[in-house]
Amino acid sequence: MFRSFSLKRSFQTHLKTLTHCPQQLPPPPPSLPLPFSPIRTLSTAPSSSSSSEAELRKYLGYTALIVFCGAATYYSFPFPENAKHKKAQLFRYAPLPEDLHTVSNWSGTHEVQTRHFHQPENLKQLEELVKESNEKRAKLRPVGSGLSPNGIGLARGGMVNLALMDKVLEVDKEKKRVRVQAGIRVQQLVDEIKDYGLTLQNFASIREQQIGGILQVGAHGTGAKLPPIDEQIVSMKLVTPAKGTIELSKEKDPELFYLARCGLGGLGVVAEVTIQCVERQELVEHTTVSNLKDLKKNHKKMLSENKHVKYLYIPYTDTVVVVTCNPVSKRRGPPKFKPKYSKDEAMQDIRELYKESLKKYRAREITPPDSNEPDINEFSFTELRDKLLSLDPLNKDHVMKVNHAEAEFWRKSEGYRVGWSDEILGFDCGGQQWVSETCFPTGTLSKPSMKDLEYIEELKKLIETNEIPAPAPIEQRWTARSQSPMSPASSSAEDDIFSWVGIIMYLPTMDARQRKDITEEFFHYRRLTQSQLWDKYSAYEHWAKIEVPKDKEELEALQARLKNRFPVDAYNKARKELDPNRILSNNVLEKLFPLSDNI
Repeated sequence: MFRSFSLKRSFQTHLKTLTHCPQQLPPPPPSLPLPFSPIRTLSTAPSSSSSSEAELRKYLGYTALIVFCGAATYYSFPFPENAKHKKAQLFRYAPLPEDLHTVSNWSGTHEVQTRHFHQPENLKQLEELVKESNEKRAKLRPVGSGLSPNGIGLARGGMVNLALMDKVLEVDKEKKRVRVQAGIRVQQLVDEIKDYGLTLQNFASIREQQIGGILQVGAHGTGAKLPPIDEQIVSMKLVTPAKGTIELSKEKDPELFYLARCGLGGLGVVAEVTIQCVERQELVEHTTVSNLKDLKKNHKKMLSENKHVKYLYIPYTDTVVVVTCNPVSKRRGPPKFKPKYSKDEAMQDIRELYKESLKKYRAREITPPDSNEPDINEFSFTELRDKLLSLDPLNKDHVMKVNHAEAEFWRKSEGYRVGWSDEILGFDCGGQQWVSETCFPTGTLSKPSMKDLEYIEELKKLIETNEIPAPAPIEQRWTARSQSPMSPASSSAEDDIFSWVGIIMYLPTMDARQRKDITEEFFHYRRLTQSQLWDKYSAYEHWAKIEVPKDKEELEALQARLKNRFPVDAYNKARKELDPNRILSNNVLEKLFPLSDNI
């Protein structure tokens, strides 16, 4: 699935009409008396009988008015029993201007409307744009592919996207280095350098990110011996509002170089980067199913003996999916393995659950099933999981059944897979979702603290105690340290390792009410992990997944916490020097890293 930000004309895609238009109110039934007469005759000496008749007419009139209003409301605005499952329609009172764009992140959880969305085609255009915007004090927030769950690159005032600056500029095969424009996507870069026998050292779960974007937010892959992606950058070209274009490296201004590698787009627009690559190689992926008890016995060995390793935990089960990836042995070659189950057999449990659940939930609906619905056998596992969850996403018992079906799917999917690293290290994350991912230290490679598995044990207990409808998986990965001080995995100790744990709730429906309910439940889930685990394990959220609190006290507590972990004063000092008018900033940066002289 191609995953990128959504950019569209508001008039074309956001102007919608209501599903039910109010009908003209029908006239009152002729048999009912009117509540009052249009001409009222006054009498100076009313009799007792006429007074009683007047009182009777008055109350009959009130009764008729109530009946009439009720009937008119019911027939004009019908609200069927299954209305809560109807897709909500966005209503606007007037068309939006033609030049107003709506830009949203991939999950549709954050969006802004802007008139200024720039896409320069070369470095000169970018430099002119930054200079002009700075002179006018016009917002110019750098935004990549829009894959960040928190929309960290969005700004209503204006944005710059480097999708048209996507070229490989230079390849040094001897040093295994490539210089590229920052708008190039990961998959495009990998495809263009494979003929040189090169590839990237590590990959995140998906390939559609722009290089500048994954660099700036401190993205990562997995492997306790491999650092986050910012560590692969050996030099970079930064276009700044105050100092123009500057080149940074370990040799040229190393302090600013390390700070800017994970600069959150607040120090300048990353225009070019030089990346340290590795030789292209085939990997063997081995998928097995285990449990926490057995993992504890072999955990140290898992981290030290595998180039890439991750654990996928299935809530409300003891299942842990273990995925390791290592280079194909030059001596033995790829393993010879015949899977015990076919793909159809692996999908059997979740398909049967879908049929059973669909029948159960459709029995409650008035509307007939869609005759154009695709064959169940055409859905992938993640697509089928999304469809299952959409039937009742916040029902814990229903989610538990889905999780158990997923555990069976993985049990029947054990085995090997061989392919190039960019093919093997990817992971189908499923559909739109809310996600929170934390990073925390877990000892060294030679002496793991085991805090990573303790964290998971407490997290699973928290889920079960609070009966959270938590879907699978809880994903756990590891990296080596980063020298970038703003990275969540930053450390001065070379042998430190860090664990990254992600929790998730899918948004498998476009029903606005359901999405709102799922969002509220997710933030309840996240808040529990924050209050019970983060401080205890020194865990900090991934920059692309951190959400700005709305509560003032919570925001102040977050600001203090970030200042305790990261060099916020040094970062803000650099922001003042390189972007004094804060044209590169947005609401997220201003809230997380407030400056004393706010403009």
